[in-house]
This record gives sequence, structure tokens and C-alpha cells, in this order.
Amino acid sequence: MSVYRSRRDELENQLNRGALWAVTYGDLMSYLMIFFLVLFSFSIAKTDKTKSRKYEESLANIQQAFGGSQNTKQLERAKAQENEAEIETNLKASMQTAELANVVQMQSNERKVKLVLTEGVMFTSGSADLKEPAKKILEPIIQELKKVPNDILIEGHTDTVPVHRGRYSSNWELSMARAYSVLLFMGEQGVPDKRLAGLGYGANRPVADNATAEGRAKNRRIEISLLKTD
Repeated sequence: MSVYRSRRDELENQLNRGALWAVTYGDLMSYLMIFFLVLFSFSIAKTDKTKSRKYEESLANIQQAFGGSQNTKQLERAKAQENEAEIETNLKASMQTAELANVVQMQSNERKVKLVLTEGVMFTSGSADLKEPAKKILEPIIQELKKVPNDILIEGHTDTVPVHRGRYSSNWELSMARAYSVLLFMGEQGVPDKRLAGLGYGANRPVADNATAEGRAKNRRIEISLLKTD
């Protein structure tokens, strides 16, 4: 029995050594496929943000196919960024319409897409009640923002002229009330409450010189920011 077992073990060892080439061959084929898929991914032109997102999504798909703990998150991130890029493009197109071109300014960076609306468009002096024309301006913007699940931050700003009368005792209180009015309207238009946040900065974050009437007008503003995927 010991002779038989010894011969059997020797035969198995010989067979295993002979099959090692198949493991190496399989790894080589896998690496070659990854290599050519990566080359294909690099062939995608990265000329704008949308195509860049598609590139990242393609690379994430390749990584997911070959395992890795972060691959699913990377794919989700790439899809989210592609959706954000599409919404940003749509908002830019909206800014070109006659209704919005002269009343809304759009700014964008890697963290957020920000829309700036001045006090004259949104409110009467000293008031936090939205004008009816302001609601018409906000409606198409809100329809675009509803297409993605990202958080939305609404910030109120004022100039340095003290508040002497009316419902609000300070510029800070007025700025918070205005941000809250916009927040409520967006909620009424169907934006989920969990996506909304409001802040009031008073006169503490000016974008222009408060020494001039033109500068003060720029400082009295509402900023609506769509926060991008981190």
C-alpha cells in the first residue's frame, strides 16, 4: 500500500507541475485583455466634462470586472458626476434664455454649481417675501435641480446698510429669512426637504464694495448651490 501511495503522489505531482503553464497562460490572457481595454478607454476623447465622466465610468467598469473593493463606489461616483455635468449643461442653456440671461449669474467649480440672483429680482427692499416674477424665474431652475439627488444650499446675503424698520431687526436676520423663503418655495415645487439647507450671512461675505450703490446692489443677493459629488 505504501508503494502504491508513493507512486500515486508522484504521479499527481507530475501532473500538477505540467498544468502550471495553464495558470500562467490564463493570467497572461487576463492582463492582455485589461491592457487593451485600458487602451480603448484612453481613446475616448476628454474634450469636455461629459466625455470625461464617460471615461471615468469606462475605467470603473474595467476595474469592476476584475474585482476590487472600491470599484462599485467608483462606478457610482462616475455616474453621479456624469449626471451633474448634464444638469450643469442644461442650466447653462437655460441661462441663455431671455427670461434668465440678465437676472441669473452662473458659476461652477469642482465643488458646486452656483446660481446668483440679486435682491431686485427676488425681493422688495427690506422684505423676505418672494416676488411673483421671482417664482417664475426659479421654476425652470428647480425643475433641473430636481433631476439629481444632490444637496442644495441656499445662502442669503445683504449689504452693510443697517435695517432700521420692518419685521427684521438686522441684516443677518433678513438674510436668513430670505434664504428660508427660497427654501420653502423649492420644497413646495417638489424638492425633497432632506436635500435642502439654508444659511444667512448678513453683510459678512460681500462680493463688491459696499461704498458704492452698484456694489451694495451686488451684495444683496441669493445664492443657490448644487453641491457636487465629493
